[in-house]
Amino acid sequence: MIKRILVFLMVIIPFLSFSQGDGSFGIKWAGFVKSELIYDTRQPVSARQGQFYLYPKNILPDADGNDINAKSTLQMFSIQSRLKLMITAPDVLGAKTSGLIEGAFFGNIEPNINSFRLRHAFVKLSWPNTELLVGQYWHPMFITKCFPGTVSFNTGAPFQPFSRNPQIRISQDLGKFKIIFAVMSQIDFVSSGPDGPSAKYLRNTVLPESNLRFEYLSQFKEGHEFYMGVGGNYLSLTPRLQTETNYKTDQTIGGFSGMAYLKVKTPKASFKFEGVYGQNLYNLLMLGGYAVHGITDWEKYFREYTPVKTLSLWTNIHSNGKLWQVGLFAGYTKNLGSEETIRAFNMLGDNITSVDNLVYLRGSDIEYVYRVSPRLIYNTGRVRFAGEIEYTVAAYGQPDAYGVVQNSEQVGNLRFLLATYIFF
Repeated sequence: MIKRILVFLMVIIPFLSFSQGDGSFGIKWAGFVKSELIYDTRQPVSARQGQFYLYPKNILPDADGNDINAKSTLQMFSIQSRLKLMITAPDVLGAKTSGLIEGAFFGNIEPNINSFRLRHAFVKLSWPNTELLVGQYWHPMFITKCFPGTVSFNTGAPFQPFSRNPQIRISQDLGKFKIIFAVMSQIDFVSSGPDGPSAKYLRNTVLPESNLRFEYLSQFKEGHEFYMGVGGNYLSLTPRLQTETNYKTDQTIGGFSGMAYLKVKTPKASFKFEGVYGQNLYNLLMLGGYAVHGITDWEKYFREYTPVKTLSLWTNIHSNGKLWQVGLFAGYTKNLGSEETIRAFNMLGDNITSVDNLVYLRGSDIEYVYRVSPRLIYNTGRVRFAGEIEYTVAAYGQPDAYGVVQNSEQVGNLRFLLATYIFF
């Protein structure tokens, strides 16, 4: 029944949409259809049958030493087709009032591919120098004015933080400067833990994830823009509520992250750069996470945890032509390990015989990943044709006692992507 109602609304709302533009109630419908053809020379680590790509799989030898993962794949998708409903309403408390609902057909879990999935849903109140946003939107470490313009939907992941979160965000303009503060929960993009990826580890901590950013924007000449910012983020998780021996526990693990970004725009070209250094970045689709450092009580099986650090850098340059656009993305991310030993990688025979359920990491056996990705885009009217080549290399090896990967071997994948859009 819910699906039928949703389909009905999708069909009828475009014909009922209107916009006053004078502070009265109004609705505007927008979106696009995007169809892709994707070819990989190697099996990918990805989501949605290979559509959301991170990096190539490690070498997997068979009984004869042949690499099972050295097998190409081909797939076609339209799951990124998007629907957006933009809402305006009469002023409230002296603020201009607006809202947005946006979704695509990505599905929220692998078996639900092709099903409608909520992306954004928020209410926004805008005063002359202050803005309040309440609802689901991009994580504050995804900078909407400075992100890679890739054809691939991964938008630079795992080098670029990628997450959407329910949040309360307030922004304050101070001339050319801006301060943004946000508190968040998790829903689709979640942290990992003993029971696998879940939002409950943050939920049980009660303390929401928090983020503070400072930005500077100068549009000093027509068509020219200089934009930069720095930010900090804190995330605290409660991995367990009870131990295997049935004792209550509420041990938490925290993680700090910092970032800096820069954008320079001219009429002919735009340049962007971002660097991220942080702990426990699993929920942002980046390398890292956390792990068990030690057992503090063997009878009650109380644990203490340690976060794993990650460094990530990316840059993007593209032309600003209306008809043709040429672009290049390059990214690098490295696993920096932990400041404390990780139990799973430092076992001394003290009754631990397996690393299972001791590490909650993405890419625990990866030393670094890098990518070079050129693209070519052609726009004509409301139609776009785009092509992109992604060459991604992951260096797989063996983690030491601190989770720092040693003796790594590079594994590469070449992805070819063709996409066709129509915007409305």
